[in-house]
Amino acid sequence: MDYGEILRRHGFGFKKKFGQNFLSDENLLAAIVRDAEVEGETAVEIGAGAGALTRALAASASRVVAFEIDRSLAPVLSETLMGCENVEVRFSDFMKCNLAALEEELGSYSVVANLPYYVTTPLVMRLVEEGKNCRSATVMVQEEVALRLCAKAGTADYGAVTCAIARRGTATIVRKVPRTLFYPRPNVDSAVVRLDFTKGGFAADAKKYRAVVRAAFAARRKTLENAMMNAFRLSREEAADLLARADIPKGVRGEALSPEQFARIAELL
Repeated sequence: MDYGEILRRHGFGFKKKFGQNFLSDENLLAAIVRDAEVEGETAVEIGAGAGALTRALAASASRVVAFEIDRSLAPVLSETLMGCENVEVRFSDFMKCNLAALEEELGSYSVVANLPYYVTTPLVMRLVEEGKNCRSATVMVQEEVALRLCAKAGTADYGAVTCAIARRGTATIVRKVPRTLFYPRPNVDSAVVRLDFTKGGFAADAKKYRAVVRAAFAARRKTLENAMMNAFRLSREEAADLLARADIPKGVRGEALSPEQFARIAELL
């Protein structure tokens, strides 16, 4: 299917504000669907675009609910998704939808998406914090963002979003995608990251854990002891005692701690 020709025929114009960079390479699309492991399951796509990934998902998933913010793509999707009876396109902003109601409707589901940069972190955080029925999220993101999502403690890319994901599960870069496979062509390469919420993860109070992580990364150059003093109004003695009970070395910075160590501190708080 020539998606470019269909877009031109319908007079579609790419909108920079939506970060629209579409994929049409059938081999890559099929690979992303395999990465997502949605065969016979419910898939939620965020950003249907011209419908290329939507159509690939429809061939594997039992049901596809695709969100698309740009209503001008309606005639394009009517043509490209013709015959895909298991697909429902909802012209609305996923970030503004009632996620609890959607999960009650769908039950267990997986997210698959080719995400624009501006929405990547907010969307991932929403799934981590609110997506109780979300099994996994297989998302195409800019390569530099992928490195942050999957970073290890002590590295430059390691940060609050990495730790947030680790509380729920695992993050893995499953494939890298050159910029030449998108149209319009972006200025950076991309990668497909799979967030699996059925593997890994650990029990930790979400609110306390989030507060400890935020404190640690809000002042990366400060020692964790100082960061805890400032964030939780502790005396130096109280902060030192807290970290000692959590078996955290004195003088360490927050960026050196693993997510599990942050969870230990949260429990003690």
